[in-house]
Amino acid sequence: MSGISPLHATAPNQLERSLKHFFGHDSFRPGQREIVEAALQNRDLLIVMPTGGGKSLCFQLPALLRKGITVVVSPLIALMQDQVESLKNNGIACTFLNSTLSWEESRSRETAILQGEIKLLYVAPERLLSERFLPFMDLVRAQVGISGFAIDEAHCVSEWGHDFRPEYRQMQLLRQRYPEIPMMALTATATDRVRQDITQQLALRDPKIHIASFNRPNLYYEVRQKNKQSYRELVKLIRESKGSGIIYCLSRRRVDEVAYKLQREGIDAIPYHAGMNDQERSSNQTRFIRDDAQVIVATIAFGMGINKPDVRFVVHYDLPRNIEGYYQESGRAGRDGEPANCTMFFGYGDIKTIEYIIDQKTDVDEQRIARQQLRQIINYSESTVCRRTIQLGYFGERFPGNCENCDNCRHPNPTEDWTIEAMKFLSCVARCKERFGMKHIIDVLRGSKNQKVLKYGHETLSTYGIGLDKTADEWKMLGRSLIHQGLVEETTDGYSVLKLNEGSWEVMRKQRQVVIAVPKAPVNTEMTDRDRKKAEVEMLLDLLRSLRKEIADEQSVAPYMVFADSTLKLMAQQRPQTLDEFGNLSGVVGYKVDQYGDRFVTEIREYCRTYGLSSVGMSRGNNGTGELDAAGEELFEQLRVLRREIANERGVPPFVVFPDSTLKAIAQQRPQSLAALKQISGVGEYKLAEFGSQFISEIQAYCQQRGLQESEPTVIPESVVKSDPSLTQIITLESHQEGMSVAEIAAKRNLKETTVESHLIELLEMDQPVDIHRLVPVQRQQVIIQALQLLGSNLLKPVYEHLGEKYSYNELRLVRAAWQRNLCGNLQSIEDELEF
Repeated sequence: MSGISPLHATAPNQLERSLKHFFGHDSFRPGQREIVEAALQNRDLLIVMPTGGGKSLCFQLPALLRKGITVVVSPLIALMQDQVESLKNNGIACTFLNSTLSWEESRSRETAILQGEIKLLYVAPERLLSERFLPFMDLVRAQVGISGFAIDEAHCVSEWGHDFRPEYRQMQLLRQRYPEIPMMALTATATDRVRQDITQQLALRDPKIHIASFNRPNLYYEVRQKNKQSYRELVKLIRESKGSGIIYCLSRRRVDEVAYKLQREGIDAIPYHAGMNDQERSSNQTRFIRDDAQVIVATIAFGMGINKPDVRFVVHYDLPRNIEGYYQESGRAGRDGEPANCTMFFGYGDIKTIEYIIDQKTDVDEQRIARQQLRQIINYSESTVCRRTIQLGYFGERFPGNCENCDNCRHPNPTEDWTIEAMKFLSCVARCKERFGMKHIIDVLRGSKNQKVLKYGHETLSTYGIGLDKTADEWKMLGRSLIHQGLVEETTDGYSVLKLNEGSWEVMRKQRQVVIAVPKAPVNTEMTDRDRKKAEVEMLLDLLRSLRKEIADEQSVAPYMVFADSTLKLMAQQRPQTLDEFGNLSGVVGYKVDQYGDRFVTEIREYCRTYGLSSVGMSRGNNGTGELDAAGEELFEQLRVLRREIANERGVPPFVVFPDSTLKAIAQQRPQSLAALKQISGVGEYKLAEFGSQFISEIQAYCQQRGLQESEPTVIPESVVKSDPSLTQIITLESHQEGMSVAEIAAKRNLKETTVESHLIELLEMDQPVDIHRLVPVQRQQVIIQALQLLGSNLLKPVYEHLGEKYSYNELRLVRAAWQRNLCGNLQSIEDELEF
């Protein structure tokens, strides 16, 4: 791995090849390539990239392409252990050193480091900077070289960050002790002030700064009012969500209470907070990561160390303390890029709780900053504008327009022209010399005679009392909207003073209109398009289930033997109204069209006629929306079971084997060879060798049962097909050459027979010496070859059906592989070999 020099690494496509080789990805995410190139040029870097944006790869790939070892500073034991586990499952030499290791284990790992066997070392800041460890680092630099320092969670260095850690302040010592070694600072959340602090505290030298968009488009944000029904809403939300989720609470007592109540509801929920001992916390975290528990209820102490990409929902059952923390915590959802929900319950009682926590702080400046942050999260919760506009604005990023993925954008409030009111508000800010906050401006507008107004003589201003036609809450709503629209600014040093900008003056000069969203009257109970479509599917699905039951009773079989639920659901979604459309559905084979088609199509036509609906449009494989069709969903669930089995055998979380996004791509494309599987993004060389055959066997068995092929025939480059066999394939080949049968090899290696057959098919495709005659009798080969010559070899389903389903798909694949080698001129023709 260290043999690739930076010069060659930046050659065209070389980085992409390295990316595919080590991590299985076909392309970089936005910004990653530029960052990796800068790292390979030994630049200092400051990377601000949202959770799920691919920060870790920015230092991991350069570490593998440079000589020496990269030292990664990580604040949490759980985080470093998860990342090391994940890297090892990509075949990457890495390790961590922390307090969980015995003295002997630590010494063993240190020896491996000094022998140059490790490319990435994860270590906590307090250990790295200890008197004992720094001399060891000196030795590492002298013997193997240190290629770089990566400071993860770099916002911890700043007291303006939401998670300040004093030990991070000592990180300057690295620059003083190792001035020649480049440094990369990485964080998911950092305002401009925090970024400046990071650069200064870490003594970064002319750093290349990369600030990715803070927008997480796959996350749906919503705020719900907390009331007596909130717990029932929470339960409903969990039950409707597929996958795991995190629920955040303010106190340990609330965590235990919510976890206990959810358990009584039959929901697999576990608690996590600082009041539990280390073993309990570690055990619960592991259960959650490995999908042994669906929900973890936690204080904000949980999550920063979580490397779980497939969290489908995050709920803040209590109000978060600030926007930055909320962004970080909610950002633990959907790190795999798949859709996820972020729900906050907002209640005024939580404000009092947080104010009490703030009052316990002894530092006056800390109190002031915390109160301003509390005001900001309250403003966010009460706002009627796009949630993303507020979130991204907090980090200095302007978000234009409607995000279409938050509650306010999906269910918008009506808008009104408040230009006159905005002119009054901004004029009052100007006449108060831009020295006061929103509350004082509103007091002046509404003619208050409180002590502060009188003290500054503001009762004499021309704007005094001109806003009595609006309530204080209405003026506050306008003020927040002006801030979110960038028409007035609010200082962020803890004092929240309003400042005018060019946009403010445009409004006051009548050069700009101000339109704001105002709270709606009673909630509109009209059904949305999404709700209506869902109801249409459910209604038809009920009718189709009744018909299926009727047919099953007539034939004295179980309903699923007529059609599986997944196929029935696809019928309800697509509404086929002809036998041709019906026959094109995944899961509907020829004889079932003849046997049941007329009755199902008649039922669907009658339903569509009643409700004025038409067919949605039929397609095999991908439905064009990026979602899986019914067959894909069914296979996806089977692959998840297999993934879990492999993960349990290896003692790792399921996503370490393959993330959901890769698993979905596999289910969508249904690759039936290792060469085809390798083409899928997320499948690298190491994982192909380790898990590939097991997944191929599962897919082949699934497709054989349902008469399916790959979603599209995959054209595999010759260079891919004729790659070297993996270790597991070599072991199978050696056993085959020793004369063992497929069954004997499977029993000896504790594998499924279909897995062994897959190995042999792949070995044939790689021109390895596999004896086809010992696998398929000569007479059966003759019959299969004749069918292949007649129908072609691209698709096997027609061959399978032509031969009366008397030959297994693996027999067909074995003979096809041997026959194609003959066509390529690599072997004596099979026809000649079959002569008696």
